[in-house]
Amino acid sequence: MSREPVKVVLAQPRGFCAGVVRAIDIVERALRKYGAPVYVRHEIVHNKHVVERLKAKGARFVEELDEVPPNAVTVFSAHGVSRAVVNDAGDRGLPVLDATCPLVTKVHNQGKRYVEKGRTVVLIGHAGHPEVEGTMGQIDAPVHLVQSEAEVETLPIPRDTPVAYITQTTLSVDDTRGIIAALQRRFSDIVGPDTRDICYATQNRQSAVRDLCQVADVILVVGAQNSSNSNRLREIGTESGIPSYLIADGSELDPDWVKDASVIGVTAGASAPEVLVEDVIEALRRLGPVDVTTLPGREENIQFRLPAELVEQEERRRMAGAV
Repeated sequence: MSREPVKVVLAQPRGFCAGVVRAIDIVERALRKYGAPVYVRHEIVHNKHVVERLKAKGARFVEELDEVPPNAVTVFSAHGVSRAVVNDAGDRGLPVLDATCPLVTKVHNQGKRYVEKGRTVVLIGHAGHPEVEGTMGQIDAPVHLVQSEAEVETLPIPRDTPVAYITQTTLSVDDTRGIIAALQRRFSDIVGPDTRDICYATQNRQSAVRDLCQVADVILVVGAQNSSNSNRLREIGTESGIPSYLIADGSELDPDWVKDASVIGVTAGASAPEVLVEDVIEALRRLGPVDVTTLPGREENIQFRLPAELVEQEERRRMAGAV
């Protein structure tokens, strides 16, 4: 980096979405109300920093319910869970708080309605992703998973079968649109939600990265390696011809990535807190002077309702008065 200040341009929006804020808030409020430990099935969101901070407060993260002691308060992660997990918790009498993102729940409900109408459901998503596993397990009928346009042609479904598609919320709008078009070519009777029904936060962050690509020489995406939406942000930068790197925090910054850059673009996935963006900026400052600005972008003011048992009495009165 030169001695002249390097421009660091922040994407807008970036970082936490409403579903992530709600999920973290549920765990923190549960800890305050019920005391530690509170058990969380799977990482509440895909970010090590968030998980470690909640661990320090008394959250215990488990992969399966059989790791949860009897009668322990249990939280389902933002990605959602299958009906089998819900039923298992019910059979054991576990007190459950569901932190599933409402937009993921919307996809579950779409799939169930399609099955009720006699349609075969195709899910567009990434195999093994917790959201995909939860969605497939929420629908009481076979669900066919496709990850690419090529896989559409291998689906073991007759062409005249009534079909409906649903989508993983954190996918690329562009990639999803291509798979939807392939499904529409393959099947004569097909319905599904518009691509606009993909998570608003996913779309907004992808649009912001495309804007960043117009001004940046290199892009740093703050997020976890196992975060689907963070990986897609990096991919969009790379596909636009801008060197792009996914980093968890400032400690992972390689000076060689930015040594010739005049403008460094920075964004963050939907599960990455702003403190990690600030950590990356501080790492850049250690290499030389920087001038930080933020691109104009969409303001997000969406808030999702918390479980009633975690809303304090005065909050309930305030919310009732606002209705």
